[in-house]
Amino acid sequence: MAAKQVNPTRMELTRLKKKRITAIRGHKLLKDKRDELMRQYLDLVRENMEVRKRVEAGILSANKNFVIAKAGMSEAALKTALMAPKQEINLAAGEQNVMSVNIPTFEYKTRTADENDIYSYGFAFTSSDLDGAVKSLADILPDMIRLAECEKACQLMAAEIEKTRRRVNALEHVIIPETETNIKYITMKLDENERSTQIRLMKVKDMMLEEAHGYSQKE
Repeated sequence: MAAKQVNPTRMELTRLKKKRITAIRGHKLLKDKRDELMRQYLDLVRENMEVRKRVEAGILSANKNFVIAKAGMSEAALKTALMAPKQEINLAAGEQNVMSVNIPTFEYKTRTADENDIYSYGFAFTSSDLDGAVKSLADILPDMIRLAECEKACQLMAAEIEKTRRRVNALEHVIIPETETNIKYITMKLDENERSTQIRLMKVKDMMLEEAHGYSQKE
């Protein structure tokens, strides 16, 4: 029996055959999309792990230098040195479309191109460890921005992979088998109706011959 009630007509059979062709084609395209998304997702995950390690190492180094600097300076002097930032950063957000997923991209520009224009204090009354801490944080800024891109891209691509996987499974295990079952059901019904019609026509022919000539075709 069909999975659900369908009208066993030739028009419905034609519609279901077209639906099956479209579903099979869509299933293949979605599988290809899912596989490509998985490939790019795994690449992003690997990059995310590498960038995260660099960021964590940079933050750890900066924290150590800050602790050493704090030990060699008074708390008031340290707060005064770091009270106002020297460099200014402008961050611009954009989007990149990857397999129908809009992944955020970030670009930043500093107020000046000088990499050493990051110290907001004089060097006479501060520790060199403080310089190292500030430099460590400045150096990991590109990696921190890239890490933010990778983290968000991984989240969005994982959601798209799950959505695509559900669609593939729905086509593979529900829609295509159900359509094929309905096609088989309608085909059997049409064949059965055709045989019944043939038998009725043969009986009518026998009755007409018997009425006209007084004998049946069997005789």
